Amino acid sequence: MNAKQRVHACLQREPADRIPVFMWFHPETARRLAKLLDVPVERVGEAMGNDVRQTWVNNNYAMEGIVHERDGESHVDLWGIQWVKKGAFNQIAAFPLADAGPRQILEYCFPAEHLDALLEPMVPLMPYADACFIGVDVSPCVFEMYNRLRGMEGALLDLAAQPSLAYEMLGRCADFAVMVSEAACERFSVDWLWTGDDVAGQQSLFMSPACWRELAKPHLERVVRVGASRGLPVAYHCCGALRPIIPDLINIGITVLNPVQCNCPGMDPLELKREFGSQLTFMGGVDTQNLLPNGSADEVRRATTRLIEGMTSDGGGYILAASHTVPTETPDENLFAMYAAAGITKEEIFDRAAGIRSALQSNE
Repeated sequence: MNAKQRVHACLQREPADRIPVFMWFHPETARRLAKLLDVPVERVGEAMGNDVRQTWVNNNYAMEGIVHERDGESHVDLWGIQWVKKGAFNQIAAFPLADAGPRQILEYCFPAEHLDALLEPMVPLMPYADACFIGVDVSPCVFEMYNRLRGMEGALLDLAAQPSLAYEMLGRCADFAVMVSEAACERFSVDWLWTGDDVAGQQSLFMSPACWRELAKPHLERVVRVGASRGLPVAYHCCGALRPIIPDLINIGITVLNPVQCNCPGMDPLELKREFGSQLTFMGGVDTQNLLPNGSADEVRRATTRLIEGMTSDGGGYILAASHTVPTETPDENLFAMYAAAGITKEEIFDRAAGIRSALQSNE
């Protein structure tokens, strides 16, 4: 099977040659693997066996797609958000609406005139569309986008003290995500719509479930509908303890849940599979806090095997991934042990890397 066939089989609970994989690596982990495999860093996922090719077309590109070399380097994105490199990642240094009053907030304009530029990262994926499963990431969609404009404190305060203002602005965030989603789905051949909205921390939601249902859920549903109305699977990314709203996500049409942060309350992958496995495909759940960086290779292999067996008890419905980016402290042998549990050998990975090098050389 090729990657596209493998992921579609997983989503439809049909037999496949192996479990599909979509792994995200910490930037330093990716650089280390690039050196080990002797491939460009942007080809590491391919060499390691990722079955999904995906890129950002909303504000996540500003966070992850623009890479600075040195700490302290910064840029201001199309939304007016200032990002600065701190360690391996870009962090927000200035929120454009942090000190704004209600009138200024309502006067804010999203960068709709830059739609073509936002969609441009999808173009390099299209040559792979026949063999690879292609995703388009339109996150952040609702609350997380408002958080980036207003700052977490301001966004949460608005939810509590100015709910009508918050509802309006969450709606405008969703309007922009809907526009980008519709354009991407019309212009490109995609296999799923990837949404996302971090609304939870390690212990609980940032807001009450009732608040989320009233102010955020209706707007997220409009974004989801773009993919669902086209017959596409719709994935949703949210870190943390989001168990209270999982039934709501199913209700509005979410079909894939990521990253299943297994150390958080209510997020045990096998328990979620038993409760929601007939309605959701799960992606994630491999522990990045303890197992991958601190376990032995044998422990990683056994835990990953148990996870895969439990998450595919109905014949599919699971994509192997870590519960966060694979951390830098993860030993190489632990990485290869995790992949071995999925049926991807170390030899296969190095052979695929050799194929990438050969193709690059022939194109020079």
